Amino acid sequence: MAEERANARDCNDASVIRGSGIGESAEAHGRYEVECIGADGNLKWREVIENVVATVGKNLMLDTAFAGSAYTVVGPYMGLISSVSYSAVAAGDTMASHSGWLEAGGANAPTYSGNRKTAVWSASSAGSKALSAALSFAITSSGTVKGAFLNFGSGAVNTKDDTNGVLWSAGTFSTGDKAVVNGDTLNVNYSTSL
Repeated sequence: MAEERANARDCNDASVIRGSGIGESAEAHGRYEVECIGADGNLKWREVIENVVATVGKNLMLDTAFAGSAYTVVGPYMGLISSVSYSAVAAGDTMASHSGWLEAGGANAPTYSGNRKTAVWSASSAGSKALSAALSFAITSSGTVKGAFLNFGSGAVNTKDDTNGVLWSAGTFSTGDKAVVNGDTLNVNYSTSL
């Protein structure tokens, strides 16, 4: 007689699937690109500034984007930072209070013709906004440039050494101070991204 047998077997398999979640953050970053053209028309130097975006600038941008109504931008205006009495650029700086740096162009060397330069922007793309063309500063006296800044918002004006408006960004050259002389032209591009 034939016997049938079946071996009983039990197998278990387990896996844990965890939700990966979706995370996104936005940090404001900016970059100045500066070139110095001598009176002879030749490039003297080219430099990049990775800037500090000031807390007050971030706050104005957020308030305007998420809670503003019928907002019209004032400026932004670009100025230069002098090496005179320089100690630091900080995220807590404002136009009215930036004890670590002074503006170039008016009371502090080097000077340049005209007022602060008005930024004109290209359309935003891929989370970035850039000037449509470089802003030119015609240097009228010798001196040392430390960096550049942008201010905008209610009260901002293009007058050198004016402390009204909101500081968006300020930064210094990554490789150190840059000497300029009368007849030089600084061409400054700027872009910012989130």
